[in-house]
Amino acid sequence: MKKRRIGNSDLYVFPIGLGTMGMSEFYGETDEKQSVATIHKAMELGVDLFDTADMYGSGHNEELLGRALKGMFDRVTVATKFAMQRGPNGEFLGINCSPEYVRRACEASLRRLGTDTIDLYYCHRVDPKTPIEDTVGAMAELVKEGKVRYLGLSEVKGETLKRAFSVHPIAAVQSEYSIWTRDIETANLNECRELGVSTVAYSPLGRGVLTGKFNKIDDPNDYRFHLPRMQADNFESNKKIVEKVEEIALSKNAKASQIALAWILAKGDDFIPIPGTKREKYLIENIDALKIELSADEINELDKLYALVKGNRYDDYSMANTLR
Repeated sequence: MKKRRIGNSDLYVFPIGLGTMGMSEFYGETDEKQSVATIHKAMELGVDLFDTADMYGSGHNEELLGRALKGMFDRVTVATKFAMQRGPNGEFLGINCSPEYVRRACEASLRRLGTDTIDLYYCHRVDPKTPIEDTVGAMAELVKEGKVRYLGLSEVKGETLKRAFSVHPIAAVQSEYSIWTRDIETANLNECRELGVSTVAYSPLGRGVLTGKFNKIDDPNDYRFHLPRMQADNFESNKKIVEKVEEIALSKNAKASQIALAWILAKGDDFIPIPGTKREKYLIENIDALKIELSADEINELDKLYALVKGNRYDDYSMANTLR
């Protein structure tokens, strides 16, 4: 399987990575033994990009990934993020990208992961109180010290990316991107391509909805329960999008999730989707998306579905902190 290069770095990875957020919180019950087995299965199948963040499980996710990858860091690319602070009880304390915090956050992530170097270090969200140049300047110092290999940003506008890039090369921008979330096409994709920056697509399966496995989400402890797209009338309308994806999947003897991933993969080699899952079964299904070839007509049909989306992808507070 031809690997995809992350930006202009020397990181070449399997075309599909693994997002580990749900292994610690947000999407219902967790099972660490099952999660570690899924990480090991991913490696067995060729997956070598693992994505985490210091705020996932308030540090638990980095610790879990560190335990799962112990002694094997030389075989994988590990990406983590900083900026979204949480308190001792998991409460959210806001965004901090000050130079002082960048260093503290990196040191803490290195300890939790149990490694000396982070392959790809992202600023998770832009801090309106700190110029991006100052944040990236502090991140660049970590590169000089060998604590970080390459830098990334998440949920940024193209103009912010350019300002950051003027301080230090950026290898990747992590953005939510899927059949029903495509705002980066006007927000930063042109700038990413102009600068040779890869797009790492998180939530490529629409937080699981594009798999067709959810008729409703009624658990208040599930993060998705509170998202506008999952609310009552919006969700009923958005299921029509899923139905179209399932229709194309049926015609190709495939899963809806595989069609959703194949659509992203077809957008260019500069796209690397990182679907998250806690289970080996779904991991294998996701990887098998590489076997799917979509025709130009099928891609066009899937492109049209974005116009049908109802509801924002986040609540008002979170939307205000995206694409800055």
